[in-house]
Amino acid sequence: MAGTMEHGGRRRRWMVPWSVAALLLLLPLVAMLFTDEMAWDGADFAIMGAMLFGACGAYELGARTSGNIAYRVALGILIVTALFLAWISLAAGIIGSEDHPANLMYGGVLAVAVLGALLVRLRPEGMARASALTALAQISAGATALAAGWGSTGADGPGKLAVLTGIFALLWLLSAWLFRQAARVQAAGAA
Repeated sequence: MAGTMEHGGRRRRWMVPWSVAALLLLLPLVAMLFTDEMAWDGADFAIMGAMLFGACGAYELGARTSGNIAYRVALGILIVTALFLAWISLAAGIIGSEDHPANLMYGGVLAVAVLGALLVRLRPEGMARASALTALAQISAGATALAAGWGSTGADGPGKLAVLTGIFALLWLLSAWLFRQAARVQAAGAA
């Protein structure tokens, strides 16, 4: 009976991210029923669906490497931050509009996160360093855009770019801190 309860609890835990992803994908569809401001086509839903599927799959695979709650929360923050960075870059653009070519720098930020995670094989101490390095890449992208004057025109001016850079960098750093906490727990358990 204990095995059945554990298996059922694990199944419920994995259903949460997938259920949230399904609801997130339904939000634009519901919004389209009530406003003309939201006008997604099939490609928009396919791209968002693929991003959500990838995010949930990455979380599910990564969370299996540790039962530590700090690790799982850090991983969740890292993946949600990456998802929103990609989503905002594609949908609205952080630097000017979504068509501004400088928004491709955020693909580099995401590459730092993904390559860092792969290089450290999802180990907590390495993930802490990879997340901190990703925060540095985020700040570098924002600083480069501000120094070049990109995104400084329009109603939002450079404020939107500075605020979003700060928010994303803080989320990457929060993830790094939580991974560091998970590494300490792991080291204490091994001692």
